[in-house]
This record gives sequence, C-alpha cells and structure tokens, in this order.
Amino acid sequence: MISRMLARRRDKLELVNRRLNEFYGPLYVASQAGHIAYRSLLGKQGKTQSEPILDSEMKEWVLWMTTIFMPLNDIREKIIIEKAHLIVEEQMPHCLLEFVTHVVGYKAVLSKWAEGDYSERRSTIGWPPAFDAYVSHSYNALKAEQTRLLRSSLTGLYHRVVDRKRG
Repeated sequence: MISRMLARRRDKLELVNRRLNEFYGPLYVASQAGHIAYRSLLGKQGKTQSEPILDSEMKEWVLWMTTIFMPLNDIREKIIIEKAHLIVEEQMPHCLLEFVTHVVGYKAVLSKWAEGDYSERRSTIGWPPAFDAYVSHSYNALKAEQTRLLRSSLTGLYHRVVDRKRG
C-alpha cells in the first residue's frame, strides 16, 4: 500500500515537472520577457499605452515587433501548439486560443511590412486580456504543487529512515 502511494506521488510529481519544464515554465518566462520589453518600449517613448502608433514611432515599432515581440510570440505559439497535451485544464483555455489567433494576425501584418506596405500597424486580433494572468496563475500554482509534492516526499523519506532506526 505504501509503495503504491509513493508511486502515485512520484507520478504526480513527474507530471507537474513536465508541465513546468515543457509548457508553463517556458511560457511564463517568454511572457514575462515580452511584458518587460513592452513596458520598456513604452517607457522609452514616454507612453503608458502603445495605441495609437504614431507615424514618427513606426520605424521603432517595426524594429521591436520583428526583433523582440514576434520571436517571443513565435516561442509561445509553438509551446501552445506542440505541448497542448500538458495543459492542466480538461478544455483548452480560451485565452490560449486567442493568443495563437493574435499571433497569426501579426504574421499577416509582418508579411505586409516585408513587402513595404505599412498601412496596418497591429494585428486585427487584439491581445487577449486574460492571457498573462492565466500563464502567471498556472505557473505559480504548479510551482506550489511541485513544492508540496517534494516536501511530502522528503518528509515521508525522513520518517521511513527514522522509523527504521528506531525499529
């Protein structure tokens, strides 16, 4: 019975570790980096929001979109598409679908830019407002679960060692 309980705990910990290492961890880091970079750009421009993107800011916006924001978006999109089986929920969270759609919209905009057409400045699909909160909450909840599982494993190991010495 104890060995079955330990095996279940070990399996839970392995799943939590996979979810953190392959999905939520990389998604969290890329999202935080994107958020920090975005705030940095706004600070550089003396703005609190990017809307509207003025003609005088367009060159800088294109540079940041092509070298910072889209590469981070591509990383996140790839994680969501290729590692969707690691999502905690039974159903795909809507904010993840909205994020992928947002990125696809920007791919069309960047294709236009590559042809010299700067008539569109943003994706027609807006940034999903729930995305950052979902990623942060899920990452933090899994880290807490990981810590709990590790502590309970160590506590169980400690008691087994101590009980053997007493017996």
